[in-house]
Amino acid sequence: MKINTAFVDKILTSFIRTELSRFGYENGILGLSGGIDSTVSAFLSARALGPDHVIGLLMPYGDAFQRDTDDARTVAAILGIRTQLIDISPSVDAYYSLFATDNRVLKGNKMARERMSILYDFSEREKALIIGTSNKTELLLGYGTMHGDMACAINPLGDLYKTQVRALGRYLEVPDQILDKAPTAGLWDGQTDEQELGLPYHEIDEILYQMIDKRIPRQKLHAQGFEDAKVNKLIRMIEGSEFKRRMPPIAKISERSVGHDFLYPYDRDK
Repeated sequence: MKINTAFVDKILTSFIRTELSRFGYENGILGLSGGIDSTVSAFLSARALGPDHVIGLLMPYGDAFQRDTDDARTVAAILGIRTQLIDISPSVDAYYSLFATDNRVLKGNKMARERMSILYDFSEREKALIIGTSNKTELLLGYGTMHGDMACAINPLGDLYKTQVRALGRYLEVPDQILDKAPTAGLWDGQTDEQELGLPYHEIDEILYQMIDKRIPRQKLHAQGFEDAKVNKLIRMIEGSEFKRRMPPIAKISERSVGHDFLYPYDRDK
C-alpha cells in the first residue's frame, strides 16, 4: 500500500492544473480546517496553481477547535495563499434556535453543509473551483456529509487512503503538528475519526486495500489474519453508503437520458 510520493505529487499537481484549465478556471478554493486532508490539498493546489491562485476559507464554529484554526493559519502562512475567516456559529445557532436538537450528528452535518454553502458562495464570488479534501477511506466508508465536506468540483485526494495522504503530507513537508494530531471532523468537542469509526486508520486502510484494490474475498482475508468482525463492519459501511458515491438515479423516459446514455463530450474536436 506504499506509494511513490514524488510520482503522486507530480500526478496530482498536474491533475489540479489540468482540470481547472479544462473548465476555464485559474483559481481554486477550499475549506482549510487545519487537518491533514485539507492541508495536503492546499499544498498540492499551491504547487499546481501558484499561491496567488488559491483561496483557503477558515470556517470555525465560534471559539471551538481553536488549535485547528491556528493550524490552518499556519498552513496559509507557509504557503502564502489568500484566506478568509468566517465564523459559522451565528447562522448555525440561528437555525437551531428554531429547530432545537441535542443530536450531535444532526448538528455536525448542519455545520458541514453550512461550510460548503459558504464555499460555493465564495466560489462564485472569486471565480474559483472548489477543490475537494475527502480521501479514499472516507469515500469508501461513507464517512462524510453529503453536500457538506464530500462536495467539490474536483478531488485530488479521492484515490488515496488516509495513511497514504499522511505519507504524501510528510513528503510535502506538512508541519508535524498537523501530521501527528488525531484526525477529527471538528464537529463537536472531543470527537475523533478513529473513535467514531471504531478502528485505527492503519487497520482500516489495510483491510480496504486488500478488499478493494487487491479484490481479496472475505474468506481469504480471514485466512490472512484479519478479524471477521472488523472486515464485516467495513463491508456494511461500504454497502450502506453506496448512495453517497453515486449521482442520484434518474428514471429513464426518453431515448437519451442524462447519466444513462449522454455524457457531454467536452474533449471533442472543435
